[in-house]
Amino acid sequence: MKNHIYSTFDLSKSLEHFQEKATKFLELTNISEWDGNVFREREKKIREIALVLAGECTALLLHNLSQSQDFLDKAEQETQGWWQTSTKKHGCKERQILTVGNVAVTLKLPYVVERQTQPKKNQKSLHEGFCPFLRYLGMSEGLTPGVLSTIARYGAIAGSFEAARTTLIDWGVNISLKRIERLTYYFGKIGINLRESKITSLELGNLPTSNTLKDQRVVIAVDGGRTRIRINKKGRRKAKTNRVGFTGEWIEPKLLTIYVVNEQGEKIRNGEVSITNDGTYQGYQGFLQILEMYLVNLGISQAKQVLLIADGAEWIWIHIPPLLKKLKCPPETYQLLDFFHAASHLQDFADAAFNTNNERQQWFQKARKSLKKGQALDLMRNMGEFIFEANGERLKILVRERNYILKAYRRRLLKYNSVALKKLPLGSGAVESLIRQVVNLRMKGNSKFWLQDNAEIMLHLRCQWIAKSWDNFSDSIFNSFIKPQTC
Repeated sequence: MKNHIYSTFDLSKSLEHFQEKATKFLELTNISEWDGNVFREREKKIREIALVLAGECTALLLHNLSQSQDFLDKAEQETQGWWQTSTKKHGCKERQILTVGNVAVTLKLPYVVERQTQPKKNQKSLHEGFCPFLRYLGMSEGLTPGVLSTIARYGAIAGSFEAARTTLIDWGVNISLKRIERLTYYFGKIGINLRESKITSLELGNLPTSNTLKDQRVVIAVDGGRTRIRINKKGRRKAKTNRVGFTGEWIEPKLLTIYVVNEQGEKIRNGEVSITNDGTYQGYQGFLQILEMYLVNLGISQAKQVLLIADGAEWIWIHIPPLLKKLKCPPETYQLLDFFHAASHLQDFADAAFNTNNERQQWFQKARKSLKKGQALDLMRNMGEFIFEANGERLKILVRERNYILKAYRRRLLKYNSVALKKLPLGSGAVESLIRQVVNLRMKGNSKFWLQDNAEIMLHLRCQWIAKSWDNFSDSIFNSFIKPQTC
């Protein structure tokens, strides 16, 4: 599928062409030569012609819709909000749209343009405009909504844009690598803008609150990853390359996941309550705005129980608990240090306190059980006995690890026994898995340098995919193109 296939707008002819090719591929000739490779080639050919047929049907649907004056009027009405005071109708223009199967369709559509009453000196009037038909359907980029969403999805979830292009070609979408990259960022930028508009609505006090979390047992898990962000150097461009230099700075993206568990403490995955994933590179202030927006929008105040679980990062426990209090979370709101983070510090304590591996493991297993049973105070007393007898570098390590547990204890983050009795999770594995899938598998690497805006978009897109909410996310993108005239 190297070149576009131009639609004939003749369904009978398309079906006849499909039947002719399909019949040929279904023939059983040279049976002695058949094997898995032969069958795979036939399978590939059948898929290709099926995709072309689907593209022909989509093209015909678009053509018929463009011939409907009622729909053209509706599209114009529903995009009035995009018009400026100087926007005028400007006849019709031909526009090419790419559908699935690499099938292209050319449509002649009404066009509106913003006229400049008095162009600047020595400057031509730009006459920038749009086709209401395409804007209303979300096809201003020359692609059907399904194709655009698919390009953005593979552009985000694949290991690279090159890998995304290979997959898209297999599914009948053959466009350039640069276009895939541009469309992925274009699609994601709209999602970021929608998120920003919700944050603005929250600040203005008019963000709608749903009852999604009503009477639910909610878990909020927070953690951070690492990505190298490209920072341009100041100064002139280099004469040879005409480029400015840059440095790579490791920045921590902060991620969140909000999900619901049943009475047995198992994550609900059946779609009744969707998982919310997101993150940002804008520091903890930007992260807190995003978290507050999601919690208000989901109706956190109506939840039955709430659990905040994370590692020992200072910014989390300084800023998020007051936010939960501000949002009037239910009385049964718990805060918990991830048990496995705490246990890793006990292991480090044991490694420094004992000389033999057998002694380390015996003490660690006993300490781990004590911590899980809610006997943190007794555990720290025991740790204090080892500290009293230690000196030098060993003393520093023991004090550091004991203080980590002590700080969590003072913040009341070690109530593992009571939280376990409520059948709520003790670990933050959900958000750690999110970081691995969203950040580590695509965005983290010594040879990878991201512009911060692009990293923000990619983070947001990958979070939607992992949450299995891509369809809802795409719906919100295409709904944003609908902008009727406001009063």
